[in-house]
Amino acid sequence: MTTGSSSTSSSSNTGRPATAGGAISTFKGQERALHAGRLGTGGLLLSVLAATAPLMVVAGVMPTTFAVMGIVGQPLLFVILGVVLVLFSVGYAEMSRHVHNAGAFYAYVARGLGGTAGAGAAAVALVAYSALQFGIYGIFGFEVSGLFATYGHVEVAWWIPALIAVLAVGALSWLKIDVNALVLGVLLVVEVALVVIFDIAAVADPAKEGLSLHAFNPDTLTGAGVGTALCFCIAAFTGFEQAPVYAEETSRPHILVPRVMFLAIGFVAVFFALSSWALTVAAGPSGIVGAAQKQSAGLLFFLTESRLGGAFTDVLHVLFVTGMFAALLSFHNVVARYAFAMGREGLLPAAFGRTTGSSGAPGTGSLLQTGVSAIVLIAFAVTDDKPTGDPTAPVLHLFTWAGNVGALGVILLMAAASVSVIVFFARRGAARAQAWRLVTSAIAAVALLVIAGYTVKDFDILVGAGPDSVLSWLLPALVAAALVVGLVQGLVLRSRKPEAYARIGLGNEAFQLDKAAESTP
Repeated sequence: MTTGSSSTSSSSNTGRPATAGGAISTFKGQERALHAGRLGTGGLLLSVLAATAPLMVVAGVMPTTFAVMGIVGQPLLFVILGVVLVLFSVGYAEMSRHVHNAGAFYAYVARGLGGTAGAGAAAVALVAYSALQFGIYGIFGFEVSGLFATYGHVEVAWWIPALIAVLAVGALSWLKIDVNALVLGVLLVVEVALVVIFDIAAVADPAKEGLSLHAFNPDTLTGAGVGTALCFCIAAFTGFEQAPVYAEETSRPHILVPRVMFLAIGFVAVFFALSSWALTVAAGPSGIVGAAQKQSAGLLFFLTESRLGGAFTDVLHVLFVTGMFAALLSFHNVVARYAFAMGREGLLPAAFGRTTGSSGAPGTGSLLQTGVSAIVLIAFAVTDDKPTGDPTAPVLHLFTWAGNVGALGVILLMAAASVSVIVFFARRGAARAQAWRLVTSAIAAVALLVIAGYTVKDFDILVGAGPDSVLSWLLPALVAAALVVGLVQGLVLRSRKPEAYARIGLGNEAFQLDKAAESTP
């Protein structure tokens, strides 16, 4: 499999002679390929981990899971999900050695299940990752507004900082990916360090029950809330699966991408399991649910205030916001690269399949995501007329609605990718050689589909709506609608543009086919 750099290099050294026409062809080739060699292990790992927003998970997802589900054994859930996602990653990582494409999920599905399924997965990926970003914009604006009110005594509507963040993220995304990785890395390291400090403080100063390991007891995972808790917790892992999106921008994707995926999933599972355990230690296993219900998203800050003081808690509030900004930039980069891959392969207009200037960034895809994000935020801002007297309603709806739609889409994509791994190697006669990887992929696919089923079943709980609310089926239907649109597009391409259909999932390999055709007399 050729990477972006080899494709670009080949187009300049083979095929056409170095004429004016050849120069144009080379220039176009560079536009249609992401720049290789920009990311090493460290940069790729930081870019991936930033999307998990560790502080946002510890301060937001974990207290919500404790409070709403009443599940004390959340640390054990993270361990279980870590095992499931390691099983998923075994086949997913092996697939990444054979397919290097910025359209990761949909490229894998296309190579395993065919172009029509790949087109469906592409549409779902675009909607899912965009929705995750939209949701974070909402909570980002809400938190920044709160900081202005608390420390500046200034009332700022949530959508103002959110729209400013849209512009800032859009501007940063036009820079070289290694510059983006540096920004993400600094923000990520600082927020992780602060959470680790809290973890140590909680262990050093536990509640009256001491250093209890009760949260790791399987008996804590009983009750009706376990399935929904799985949905909440698996959303916290979202990000590790993005490593293949950057494959074309690494020098050794067949080595770096699998390495980073396993490092990321291992870190996330251990970090979140220990951090959620630290919360139970600080509040006490018998008191964690009540404390979470009382403090809600303020639980972490409440617990740090008494142990580490007001200054540390103030810094934590600020880093909570910068961590969300890092996640916004990470998701933006991923969506822009999906749009780039789709434009290059005919699933979006060709303009999206072009990189920009010396940075090699997928600029048109970035502009698309910036524009759509602004439109979504403006739509929710228009509804911010406080008719119910609840000024947080629009922003919290944006966060919960979009976030859960995105999480559902990613879970389904992972399940589809697991099935695609099995079919991909079976069709190539490698089923026996890859047998153990295919078994892990099958187990992961079943587990992920079960979690997806729980997600759809309990969607009313996830978004805080009543069981009879139209949202309980309308929001999941957005993912289904994206799938249908993508499948229809794939069928139309297969019927009317078979040459474009044949490119779906090929990435830079399609480039090589073009080059070979042009050089044939």
